[in-house]
Amino acid sequence: MTTRNTVTPAAVHTNGSNGAAPANIGDVRPADIVGEMQVAYLDYAMSVIVARALPDVRDGLKPVHRRILYAMYADLGLTFDKPHKKSARIVGEVLGKYHPHGDVAVYDAMARMAQNFSLRYPLVDGQGNFGSIDGDSPAAMRYTEARLAEISNLVIEDLEKDTVSWNPNFDNSLEEPSVLPAALPNLLINGANGIAVGMATNIPPHNLGEVVDALAYLIDHYKEVDEVTVEQLLQFIKGPDFPTGGIVYRYRVDGKSEEEIDAITQGYSVGKSRLVMQAKAHFEEMSRGRSRIVITELPYQTNKSTLIERIADLVRDGKLEGITDLRDESDRTGMRVLIELSRTAEPKRVLADLFKYTPLQQTFGMQLLALVDGQPRTLSLKRMLHLFVQHREEIVRRRSEFDLRRARERAHIVEGLLKALDIIDEVIRTIRSSQRVDTARANLVKNFGFSEVQAQAILDMQLRRLAALERSKLKDEYKELKDRIAYLEDLLAHPEKILALIKEELLAIKEKHSDARRTQIVDSTKGTLTTTDLLPDQTVWVTVNGKGELRRQEVGKVTNTALRQAGRGADVAVVTANTREPIYLFSADGRCTRVPVHEIPSEGAGKHVSELSRFNRGDTLAAALVLPEPVPDPAQGGYLFLATEQGVVKRIAQADLLNTGGGAPTVIAVAAKDRLVAAFATTGNQEVILVSAQGQAIRFNEEEVRSMGLSAAGVGGMKLKKGDRIVYAAAVTPGAELTTVTANGFGKRSALADYPSQGRNGGGIVTHKVSDRTGPISAALLLTAGEPHETLVAVTRKGVPKLISLADLPLMGRSVQGRPVVETTANDVVVSIQRLTAESQPALSAPAGPSEPGASIPGEDAVTLAEARPSGPGANGGAPPPRQRLTKPKTGVAVPTKPARAANQSKVTKATKTPSTPRGSKQNGREIAESKQARAKQPRAQSPSRRAGADASTRKAATATRKSVASEVPAPQPAAAKRTRRQAAALEAKTSKKTARAAQTIQPELLAVEEISAPPPTNPRAKKVQAVVSVPSGQARKKATGTK
Repeated sequence: MTTRNTVTPAAVHTNGSNGAAPANIGDVRPADIVGEMQVAYLDYAMSVIVARALPDVRDGLKPVHRRILYAMYADLGLTFDKPHKKSARIVGEVLGKYHPHGDVAVYDAMARMAQNFSLRYPLVDGQGNFGSIDGDSPAAMRYTEARLAEISNLVIEDLEKDTVSWNPNFDNSLEEPSVLPAALPNLLINGANGIAVGMATNIPPHNLGEVVDALAYLIDHYKEVDEVTVEQLLQFIKGPDFPTGGIVYRYRVDGKSEEEIDAITQGYSVGKSRLVMQAKAHFEEMSRGRSRIVITELPYQTNKSTLIERIADLVRDGKLEGITDLRDESDRTGMRVLIELSRTAEPKRVLADLFKYTPLQQTFGMQLLALVDGQPRTLSLKRMLHLFVQHREEIVRRRSEFDLRRARERAHIVEGLLKALDIIDEVIRTIRSSQRVDTARANLVKNFGFSEVQAQAILDMQLRRLAALERSKLKDEYKELKDRIAYLEDLLAHPEKILALIKEELLAIKEKHSDARRTQIVDSTKGTLTTTDLLPDQTVWVTVNGKGELRRQEVGKVTNTALRQAGRGADVAVVTANTREPIYLFSADGRCTRVPVHEIPSEGAGKHVSELSRFNRGDTLAAALVLPEPVPDPAQGGYLFLATEQGVVKRIAQADLLNTGGGAPTVIAVAAKDRLVAAFATTGNQEVILVSAQGQAIRFNEEEVRSMGLSAAGVGGMKLKKGDRIVYAAAVTPGAELTTVTANGFGKRSALADYPSQGRNGGGIVTHKVSDRTGPISAALLLTAGEPHETLVAVTRKGVPKLISLADLPLMGRSVQGRPVVETTANDVVVSIQRLTAESQPALSAPAGPSEPGASIPGEDAVTLAEARPSGPGANGGAPPPRQRLTKPKTGVAVPTKPARAANQSKVTKATKTPSTPRGSKQNGREIAESKQARAKQPRAQSPSRRAGADASTRKAATATRKSVASEVPAPQPAAAKRTRRQAAALEAKTSKKTARAAQTIQPELLAVEEISAPPPTNPRAKKVQAVVSVPSGQARKKATGTK
């Protein structure tokens, strides 16, 4: 047995006056060192477990975090609505009063509570550098500042209402709370990790809304809480929700039995499990057949810089092949790590290798360990939620008892004040007859039966309280106090009402602070990569035309080519969809097929529907839409409404369409001379509206059309006149307006309130007055009323897309013909209109109306909508058109682009048409000399501010000067056409230089250019254009000639 010398207490004595206590070496006793070590180490281990490493199950905080939040709230008053304070000041407050440990440990703990990549819901609002996901350390505490986040108030509120017990601090000079009230389940929503002695905890964060829903379910079944299972709670909590997003696989393969294990259910049932996490990545196509992998989200607690270095090392060592470039393009908008691949690399294989060899795939060891009554316990999900509800029960009970005490005390005082006001004269005489305050108080108690507290309140009462209004206020206050007391007494007497109050408070927290889930839960085994998992979660436009051509493009950008291709057929559809969703396409003969959106190409000319489905090359498409996934049950109102050109309607359950198992099933039996024109989803009790080409419309409830099987032919929806046909059908939404556009470009809006509900299969009422001038209605749309940012794209028969601002579509009655909104010709009429909403177009703001009806979309093949929208005085309430882009031709005269010239023709100065002058003529030389002299005599161009102040007389003189310059253009000289090409080229170069110098003095944004027709040139290969440049300031400028 190992022994050691131990000094007995009797051997200790005081030596001198300094208080030293040396041991008597001669007085020793044997002791077991193993036992001593066990006791000492156990004390140390418990200290670390309870006071350092493990969180409390009630508020989810470790002692250091609790002390930081309490010091910021109680001592410094750093709530979310107060200014930030230096972090060093906060750390010093915590160290000096509550946490006598290292300052670095306190600062690191506070910095972690401010990191949005560490905590799902940060508790501290930091200002400055608090670290990054790249592994950067926070700046020194003397540089950063902090305050409590708004959500932290929910953790600390009601602390002053005696809701928790208090413990003395380390030197017994102050008290600190043993736990915080915590109105929200902080342990689950923010998680925790810590290493104690012999144990560790690793609790993942979760989504606040899901946890609150699970708590509400537990409270609803609180009487039979023992019967609630983890599986029932997992209906609400899908799994961890990490702040960095990523993917978590529900199942994993057991290494020994090779069986699939539901890792999520296992972890929440027994408190221990291993979850497989993966980064979220997708493939993008590049030019020349290459592709790249884009990583947008990382597994929890993964260092991005370390990951990139690891990938680079593996590529350098030859363990990863097919990678040609690696870039980090992350910015404030989000994470984006690009891995470019070679042309021969297989993207899925490279991604699988990345998951295998890099931290893009990791294992999260779930360990639900927390302190319960000061003891470490491994908990299940149900046990954690139950303990939190019990904690809230105690907090609400103690808070209610505190409020009840305060209310009773105040009611007792107000009761005494009201009694004193009733006998105020006697009270005043008693007080005036008393020699001292103590005597007056005693007399009030003795003579009138007041309590000591009431008597003191009467003595403290100000004279202004004697007013009648103050007495009324006291009566109202007393009534409110009585009601409050009755409510609190009833609440404390009924525990079920306390539970209802807890649920109500939790739902209010969810309403204010919950957000969408970030982590995707994949119901498959580790490493199982599906196409959908790797797709970017993007919203796109899918353009569909009647010939069956499909093409998708990124939302926020529209191209001429895409819309023109879609417009080459008959009816155009532009559907907003997600790349992870399918789009349902309907043929004119009543069949339907399902095409995944991600399979529709985004480059080139698109694909035909026959290449993506079982439709044939000759099939004509009539409608396209996206159905919700999963499709709702028919009992819950998931229906599909169909309408044909001859007014036949039909309603089927959306679930019936899915049960067909793919292919191209028939959804409506269409007659030989009929065709399907519309298909849309309904809820089961909506109203629908049908619009015909001859301007009739009918509105009725969809329940008048019973649900039918797929092969049924439908029933009559609207009676049509001879030669009429249905052009539009849709479900009515509250507050919508019906927009109609005719073939010749006449459009208007009409309120749906003007369309009464009728019975099915009626003739309808007038919706648009049509005539030979307007042409028949070619398209219609239901748009939300009061949405100025709505924009329509009209596509003509030749496939020309034209933007229409909703501001240009007037709100009129039903029986009017509208006004021209799209410019058409006899051979190019409007065939369809599509809606582009502001919600689906980040780049689109309030679009300006065209200076001419239905101006074509300008620009090249790919132009943003902000650039493409037309401009004009009708767009911004009479504001002048925005500045057009100008280009400079060879002659040196600044000329707008072709679409800009067309838009400005109505605004340019009228000029006299004159024939062009052949290059190299003598008259042309004299013209240059004359223009040179005129230029020397003319003043310099004025600044915009001086031009703005020019008076009317100056503008009239300038107009006269412009007309004189235009009229002085000499007639062409036919003899000049015989000059040689070399002489003409030399003179043209000389003229271009001089004209360019003259044009430099003219501000390009102030130019207005008008094309002037010229007679056929002598050289048939040359096309000559003469332009007159007019300056709004009133200064005349010379004419210029040029050759394209």
